[in-house]
Amino acid sequence: MRTRLTDLLGIDQPVMLAGMGGVSYSRLVAAVSEAGGFGCLGASTMSTPELIEEMAAVRAATSKPFGVDLLTAVAGSIETNIGHVIDGGASVFVAGLGVPREAVDHLHANNVLVGSMCGKVRHALAAVASGCDFVVAQGTEAGGHTGTVATFPLVPQIVDAVDGKVPVVAAGGIFDGRGLAAALALGAEGVWVGTRFIATPEARGLPGYKDTLLATAEDGTVISRAFSGKTMRVVRNERTNHYEQHPDQLLPFPKMLGQAFKDEAWHLGGGEDATGVDPDKEGYPCGQGVGAIDSLVPAAQIVADIVAEAERTLERLAGIKG
Repeated sequence: MRTRLTDLLGIDQPVMLAGMGGVSYSRLVAAVSEAGGFGCLGASTMSTPELIEEMAAVRAATSKPFGVDLLTAVAGSIETNIGHVIDGGASVFVAGLGVPREAVDHLHANNVLVGSMCGKVRHALAAVASGCDFVVAQGTEAGGHTGTVATFPLVPQIVDAVDGKVPVVAAGGIFDGRGLAAALALGAEGVWVGTRFIATPEARGLPGYKDTLLATAEDGTVISRAFSGKTMRVVRNERTNHYEQHPDQLLPFPKMLGQAFKDEAWHLGGGEDATGVDPDKEGYPCGQGVGAIDSLVPAAQIVADIVAEAERTLERLAGIKG
């Protein structure tokens, strides 16, 4: 399935793995890229040595393109790690919260493409103005840090605003091929998929994370500031309920993140070996598409299924007569 996005990234299918902190590590990234999609490391929970190690592991597992998603809100993170992204062989750098022009120019000078996560039209316009090569229009249905505008209205507005200058990738609540077909109909040229890829054997995950996703219904998530101080969609639990009832106890970012660590409610960087994880208070980022997930499926199969279902959906729609 060819689009401008697949041509830009040098991939076969317009399916991108979201760079999820604590989840999108080398095994999952390599599996998605090897299947013809685009794998993206979630570096927000990685130390610099971990990032270097994970990039090397991806390169050892596949010769296909991959990227790195770094949460640029963390002070000094770009300056510290951008050189490692270049040296490690990534072909794309994705910024969670804006990219300074000087970083874009440096990445471009080293043949690295740049993408930006956007929750509003003005975010996309700023990203294009700073030289980004594509933008991800992420609706509020998405897991993790998210905004307030839903995917369905956001994507076409961003498509119209960027006016063909760069490809737009749709994100937020997309978990199957119908979502890819819908994204293409809205003018996007690919999808950025997160939660569906958490429920895979290859995904790194905290104890209880995958089981919790399989048991969570579509209304089982909530946007909360209980873990980082920024709006984050997570599985609803006792901690999110507590801070809904006591908003005066919330702290700004990054103090709230420190409080979550202190409360032993945030272990995302710890992976399967993390200890002290209590599902009743742990932060499990998760999108609203979670209600459609009832089993663990290999990442390569997810990529193939998304594309096959999108093709069937587009064929069905082509047969509808006006």
